[in-house]
Amino acid sequence: MFLALKEIKKEKVRSALIISMIVLIGYLIFMLTSLALGLAQQNTDAINSWDAKRITLNSNANVDMRQSFLTKKQVGNLSKQEALIGETSAVAKADSHKQLSAIFIGLNASQFIYQNLDVTAGRKVHDNHEVVVDTAFKTEGYKLGSTFKLNDDNRNYKIVGFTQNAKLNIAPVVYGQMSDWRTLRNITAGPIGSAVISQNANYNNDTSGAKTYSKQHVIDKLPGYQAQNMTFLMMIGFLMVISLIIIAVFLYILTLQKLPNYAVLRAQGVPSKMLVGATLSQSVLLVIGGLVVATALTVVTAWVIPSCVPIAFDVPALSGVGIGLIVMAMIGSLIPIKSVLNVDPVSVIGG
Repeated sequence: MFLALKEIKKEKVRSALIISMIVLIGYLIFMLTSLALGLAQQNTDAINSWDAKRITLNSNANVDMRQSFLTKKQVGNLSKQEALIGETSAVAKADSHKQLSAIFIGLNASQFIYQNLDVTAGRKVHDNHEVVVDTAFKTEGYKLGSTFKLNDDNRNYKIVGFTQNAKLNIAPVVYGQMSDWRTLRNITAGPIGSAVISQNANYNNDTSGAKTYSKQHVIDKLPGYQAQNMTFLMMIGFLMVISLIIIAVFLYILTLQKLPNYAVLRAQGVPSKMLVGATLSQSVLLVIGGLVVATALTVVTAWVIPSCVPIAFDVPALSGVGIGLIVMAMIGSLIPIKSVLNVDPVSVIGG
């Protein structure tokens, strides 16, 4: 470690260049990771807030709650751990605001999703055409008491409450009554809901025409969810590989330039193990230095980034990415080690 610190101090410019590259790569990876986490959360916030374990849908709905319709027979008798919801896509329209795509969720007041709904401002829904909306509506200028229309329904829906972390497929959720869901879906008879949400991990509905899935299976089938996650994972993976190559190239060049110095040390009896340790230590120190600066930039970004950007800063996930970069640095530092081990004091000094 002492030798590595001395080398970094002596080669200030080269070390600064390596650290700068690591800062840029680390900052980019941190931001991509945070963006991936933010988008993933906004796809699933609502489902996760329900503490769902199992979800029953129509067996012909292709695991899509918006396409699912359940009859009273298919729903059956529900316990306190089950809740029936009605889901449909909606567009909120008001004269003083731009149109906002949303997901309307109809709830029953006697069931756990309604009862456990965390209202951060205002109150829960009591009457028809009252709604509790995600705070994304507040960002768009809506307030308690504001009204808007949904789809082709000419009646005004009044905001009586706001709730946080209520997004599904990145769209803000609008919670209302089941009767309003039937109105928006033009249902007068037959289906009574879209899905049964259960907090019981052992719940299963095997009624004809209905099928029960795990929460994760339903999430994985959300439109674009897996493709989005895989895209970000591939981008982060490629950046990891690029960081390995950059670190390996810089260290290899630095090692070649220091071979005469290593030859002198070898001639003085310094063991190869110490020189190898210095190379590894130097690599780790440079990466840690770069990651510290990248982390500081990420913290600053978290303070100034607009709330409308779907981004989430998760310390465990970002720590994992940082550890991954350190591991990549150690792998990259192994490439020039062969030159250190094979250095011949006579040939190098004599040449």
